Amino acid sequence: MTDTVTPVQTTLQTTLPVPAQAAVTPPPATDAGAEGPGFFDRTLDRLNRLWREVSQQARARIGAPIRADLPAEDLDRIRALIRQSLDAVGGEVSARARTAELGQVYLGLAPKGKTAFLGLLANEFDVPPGELDAAMLAVREAGVDQTARVAALERLRATLVSPRARLLRQFSSLPQGVKFLVDLRADLLPLARTDPAARGMEHELREVLSGLFDIGLLDLTRITWDAPAALLEKLIEYEAVHEIRSWSDLRNRLESDRRCYAFFHPKMPREPLIFVEVALVKGLAGDVHTLLDEAAPTADPEAADTAIFYSISNAQKGLAGFSFGNFLIKRVVEDLSHDLPNLKTFATLSPIPGFRAWLDECLAAGGEGLISEAERSRLKAALPREAEGHPLAVALEHDWPAEPQLAEALKAPLMRLAARYLTQEKTRGRARDGVAHFHLSNGARVERINWRADLSTKGVRQSAGMMVNYLYKRGEIEDNHEAYTGGTHDVRAGSAVRGLLR
Repeated sequence: MTDTVTPVQTTLQTTLPVPAQAAVTPPPATDAGAEGPGFFDRTLDRLNRLWREVSQQARARIGAPIRADLPAEDLDRIRALIRQSLDAVGGEVSARARTAELGQVYLGLAPKGKTAFLGLLANEFDVPPGELDAAMLAVREAGVDQTARVAALERLRATLVSPRARLLRQFSSLPQGVKFLVDLRADLLPLARTDPAARGMEHELREVLSGLFDIGLLDLTRITWDAPAALLEKLIEYEAVHEIRSWSDLRNRLESDRRCYAFFHPKMPREPLIFVEVALVKGLAGDVHTLLDEAAPTADPEAADTAIFYSISNAQKGLAGFSFGNFLIKRVVEDLSHDLPNLKTFATLSPIPGFRAWLDECLAAGGEGLISEAERSRLKAALPREAEGHPLAVALEHDWPAEPQLAEALKAPLMRLAARYLTQEKTRGRARDGVAHFHLSNGARVERINWRADLSTKGVRQSAGMMVNYLYKRGEIEDNHEAYTGGTHDVRAGSAVRGLLR
């Protein structure tokens, strides 16, 4: 799984290039608009307009315009507005208007200004230490007096809700405030890696979002070519695995022998949270180029016996760490099984994004034991005589997909090493590869490794051109899940993968 998009400040022009031979007309504009600025700009404009209306209703004003880099004197004005919002000066309506103004200010800030804004919230609006100490003391002094203890615990719980957490909850009640909080967390996550105060605020924001994004609140929607143009734009922008190159490419992925499903939240009806692309085929697919071939004829979905999940993309960077993918796959399997009862096999065609990084580390450490003597001889025979260094490292520096002899010499060692990487290489008890960890946690098994399955620049760079099928076999999913998540962290694999390891 990959989080790829920072939703604020990115612009996508709606007239993507369409190959001349395809001549596909982009879908018509909807009320969301498919002309003019990109959809992220339109989202910001709409949010600013809605919040401006909220602030004007209460005649709230922040005064002179706030500068984008938020210098110290402007930060003082923001600090005062935050305090007024938290104190509900002028009543709840005025407090809500001030919160809307704060949101408008944040949306207009440059990165430097956003960092200053978040730093102010994180450092100055945490739980007051004196109040926390007093509340904890009251709990200790309550002793065995049940009435006093209940009152003290209530006071402690109220004290632990920081002022900034209360402000974040106020944002969630505004029009499109949930989307604002999601994007705010996307901005906060990098700061939280190094700043303890920001980390504390991020934990609070995650708690707020966790209550809003319970899986039971999400809607599963099938997306077709008839969807609003603004939504189709977002699929193009958020696709994280296999780039959507044109409108005709997108339309091909939405044909009758393809499916695309997404989770939506009622408070973010225009924004997919996560989406999956599925190909309906016969047998396990082992080549993504075939699946994405726009010239291939459209197959009869009723004749398919296999559903291949070939791309799963998280659309909201601010929801990193939220586990929607496993629920999405299960819901889609249920939906497909109901609509197409001939489907018997559910599997993925997945990249191995961490493989080359792991292999390069092994080679940098000397590469001892990576290849056999026979493989070493074949690689040397396929390389120029003057080549020096570990033959595997030297071979991978070449444009080997375009050199048949070298590619053939690489096939056996790379496929065996990929099998080892996926099934044996662990980090803190979990598969080192993030995509593998995701599917293994969900109860899939490593079914087959496919040679020359993705020869795109990205595919060769990350996965040495290989892809893997993870098989979701009914009747085995729970056992596979328990085996992987239990104490032994056992990775279940199909016979083809086990054969590579031998």
